[in-house]
Amino acid sequence: MTALPTLFADQQQNDLPLHEQLVRTLREAILAGHLPQHSRLPASRMLARDLGVSRSTVELAYGRLEAEGYLVRKVGAGSFVALAAVRPAPRPPQSAAGLSRRGQEMAAGGACHNAPQVGDSFASSQPDPRLFPQALWGRLMQQQWRQRASDWMNYGDPQGLAPLRAAISSYLVQSRGVVCEPDQILILTSSQQGILLATQLLIDAGDRVWVEDPGYPGARTALESAGARVHPVPVDEEGLNPAGEHPRPRLIYCTPAHQYPLGVPMSLPRRMALLAEAERHGAWILEDDYDGEYQYDQRPLPALQGLDGQGRVLYVGTFSKVLFGSLRLAYLVLPRPLMEAFSRARAAFDGHSNQLQQAVTADFIRAGHFATHLRQSRLLYQSRRDLLLSELAEHCPLLTPIHSGAGLQCAVLLPPGDEARWTDAANALGLGLRPLGQFYLGEPRLEGWLLGFGCLDNQTLRRLCRQLGALLRG
Repeated sequence: MTALPTLFADQQQNDLPLHEQLVRTLREAILAGHLPQHSRLPASRMLARDLGVSRSTVELAYGRLEAEGYLVRKVGAGSFVALAAVRPAPRPPQSAAGLSRRGQEMAAGGACHNAPQVGDSFASSQPDPRLFPQALWGRLMQQQWRQRASDWMNYGDPQGLAPLRAAISSYLVQSRGVVCEPDQILILTSSQQGILLATQLLIDAGDRVWVEDPGYPGARTALESAGARVHPVPVDEEGLNPAGEHPRPRLIYCTPAHQYPLGVPMSLPRRMALLAEAERHGAWILEDDYDGEYQYDQRPLPALQGLDGQGRVLYVGTFSKVLFGSLRLAYLVLPRPLMEAFSRARAAFDGHSNQLQQAVTADFIRAGHFATHLRQSRLLYQSRRDLLLSELAEHCPLLTPIHSGAGLQCAVLLPPGDEARWTDAANALGLGLRPLGQFYLGEPRLEGWLLGFGCLDNQTLRRLCRQLGALLRG
């Protein structure tokens, strides 16, 4: 790799000859590790042209550094760094005292950090990248690049590419029961961005927001950073339960298709009750359908947005759980009166999502590849879910699965009082258990774990369940 050194206007070096300034600049870069050992420096003619100095100045500097042992020069090959960096001791961490109040709340808040790759533990709730049709996706990318490369290199519409919005609209209407047109869809980088947009545009500091308890920590962090007063609403076997005494909300955040983390779907009577509460209080509902495509045991209920006759539901979905995580494409279905404001805010935050990836995703959906991939994924993940439940029943009878009819993870219950002790012991073995306690705001709390199985092949699933069983029996 060829280095690209630059000379900067430095008051401390103004009185030095140019070749001495270049010697100091390169020496400091080598010692700091910015020019690693064996890296190649530019040819003297090229560097002289880039820096606006004479070639003799560069030759003089290179010769000096070679004499000092920093460089090795090979005729016909170039000039290479000869020394490995001597790195200084790490500096003590800087204080966070300079953060704003909002920054401190975001830094202290909880969030879900996904495993960076297919792992060897229960920690990941991601789809298995080995199942994805990588060669097909590559061909679609090449085709789009050949045909319209200049278009995809330009800035795009903050609302998103029209063909992708049309493809998403058609899919959501048919498969998720969402009622929408393409002009109601806003393309995002992630579902988390959709949550952040909703909090910034719909909530003022001090507003009350209902969240599921237990619930998604990333949503709570976004809400609290906007100054919301988060109010936990308990979840039971029918999902979020709005009955009882609760303060008037400005917004309600929920995961009706597959509650996170307990996995229960919200019943139809509970959905209707929640919509009635939103209408009574004049509140918005943010419906996070993070992995509703994976339903195994029964036909899914229509999305909460599809039952909404008052235009109070914002529906957020993502391709991270059905295609692959680094795609960074999600979408927000909005009531029409909100679209202009959300589109402007989205443009202010980061402009637009990757144009090429949007075009390829639209082709992938319209050509039927998305439906095929989703069917194959459901079959695979259902078989892994079934194997997980079978292995837990055989080797971990102490655990009680709560509900596992959908998704890429399964919540299991422990007897009260055992969560912290067993979590520490299991994670010391690398099992990657996420305790349910970390998802709660209020009391009482269920104790247990969230077990991801999407990325785990059958052999790994069996081994992990047997390791966990041996630990619990010991």
